Amino acid sequence: MEISRDRARVGGGDRRSGGTGLALTPVVTFLSDYGLTDEFVGVCHGVIARICPAAHVIDLSHGVPRHDVGAGAALLAGALPYLPVGVHLAVVDPGVGSERRAVVVQCADGRRLVGPDNGLLWPAAEASGGATRAVDIGDSPFALRPVSATFHGRDLFAPVAARLAAGADVGDAGGEFDVGDLVALTLGAARREGDDLIAPVRGIDSFGNLALGATAADLEVTDWRGGCEPGARLALALADGTELTVAHGRTFAEAPAGTLIVYEDSFGRLAVAVNLGDAAERLGLSVGDEIRIRAAR
Repeated sequence: MEISRDRARVGGGDRRSGGTGLALTPVVTFLSDYGLTDEFVGVCHGVIARICPAAHVIDLSHGVPRHDVGAGAALLAGALPYLPVGVHLAVVDPGVGSERRAVVVQCADGRRLVGPDNGLLWPAAEASGGATRAVDIGDSPFALRPVSATFHGRDLFAPVAARLAAGADVGDAGGEFDVGDLVALTLGAARREGDDLIAPVRGIDSFGNLALGATAADLEVTDWRGGCEPGARLALALADGTELTVAHGRTFAEAPAGTLIVYEDSFGRLAVAVNLGDAAERLGLSVGDEIRIRAAR
């Protein structure tokens, strides 16, 4: 994962939403690392309901690993094509209360992203055609006062998202600045080293499945003879020198219970699973770790 400052680029599009028009009912999607044990998510829901009771709030996930901006960014960007165009609230904010900016990002396809300017929103903006406007909401007139130093989700991001859902213009939320000053985040991508495909772990779901920063197309450009075909055998090499031979299949059931399989997940990414098990636990891997994939010997 690489974080930098760069200018938003226009490109990409919405694959599954069926268009770029806003939903008739205002929609707010909500992603965070808050978890569901504490009251944080419910309080943010309450703030939105008080300001925009007509809004339909979709909880995308509150299980992002704590403080893991990269995992949250990957999850948000991957899910957006399947979500209505609306206001997308995202809070993974280890720098809350610091000098990091709080922002609204207007995207070319009409989406409005609300959250910390720490790279979390960048891949989603790129997936939505690029950023066209950026607004600093650190002193937003929409904020709840006083603003807590440690709960911007409640006092800043949720009320701004609700006001936007209720029809406020992005420019009314704060002061505009150049989109080129947004913090950019580049998610880890697959690369080749000789005959090896090296893929970073982009995410781990609740089943322990490892979503990789690679696609089936990355396998297809290898020189392996039939290695990219379902049913082939692949080798996974880990940083500690462990090498495992696994099946390459389409479904979990193609591997015997308790064994590893490489497959294409529902978002088109290569992924590693244990049929009826936990691949992250079995392999001892976390988000950001790398796997070498090669033809089985």
